[in-house]
Amino acid sequence: MMKLGLSQITGAERRAQLKKKIRRGHLTVAPGVFEMISAKIADEMNFDALYMTGYGTVASYLGLPDAGLASYSDMVNRVQQFAQITKTPMICDGDTGYGGLLNVMHTVRGYESAGACAIQLEDQEFPKKCGHMLGRRVIPAADMVDKIKVAVETRSDPNFMIIARTDARTTLGLDEALRRMEQYAKAGADLLFIESPESEEEMRKIGEAFDLPLVANMVEGGRTPILSAKDLCDIGYGLAIFPATAFLAAAQAFESVYETLRDHGSTDQLQTPLYPFSKMSQKMGFDWVAEFDQSHAKK
Repeated sequence: MMKLGLSQITGAERRAQLKKKIRRGHLTVAPGVFEMISAKIADEMNFDALYMTGYGTVASYLGLPDAGLASYSDMVNRVQQFAQITKTPMICDGDTGYGGLLNVMHTVRGYESAGACAIQLEDQEFPKKCGHMLGRRVIPAADMVDKIKVAVETRSDPNFMIIARTDARTTLGLDEALRRMEQYAKAGADLLFIESPESEEEMRKIGEAFDLPLVANMVEGGRTPILSAKDLCDIGYGLAIFPATAFLAAAQAFESVYETLRDHGSTDQLQTPLYPFSKMSQKMGFDWVAEFDQSHAKK
């Protein structure tokens, strides 16, 4: 019998699955997960990958902005918990690697050991900010090249993918972001991620510049236009992450429910659709608990 809530699929198996899926000409869609209920639900939806969003994870775990306030220990704890309760390959936000080159080595080892299938590393200065906020500053490209090289050297499984992200577009312009991506590709990155291009034209220019699969960050209300799956694939994106969609929907539902309860003192007039309580209980494992209790009941 499977242990309650724990996946029996190994990290190596999941990494091999994901490596085969992500490529140009095939778009892998990864919904954002940010806490355990979202991870459980998304895990059962037959996606090829899930994306552990930094913004959503920090918000749900610490109630704080994604602004460099979460530590490596905070985040690797979340990676391990997500990986334990899911079977779908998990792509995990590793921020800046949480420091210098030694920290990057420690982070890659920790994320891989915790069950991540890919790590996203970015070239922001510390403390970092969410990629769709203004005022982001980047480190010298040469320093990020060194980080990528260390990440590639550190991984024990060649199927553990390194995603190199640059935040240079917003402050330094698209040409600088393209120059950086070229260097990061040469350093050994498996996927290239130019954060927050501001038009479809810019996205197509990015697609024409590289042969490696690209990452599209689809943030509703963010700086990048939301394109169809077909358009993203045609441009050259191999991975589309939707980090915010689920937690934005959840927040809207929370607000609606709490407003109704505040205004009416009950949920008898609630209009917000609710997930069935019986289905939630089953998803959380109460059927397993009942079976366990029955099998260990005193005769």
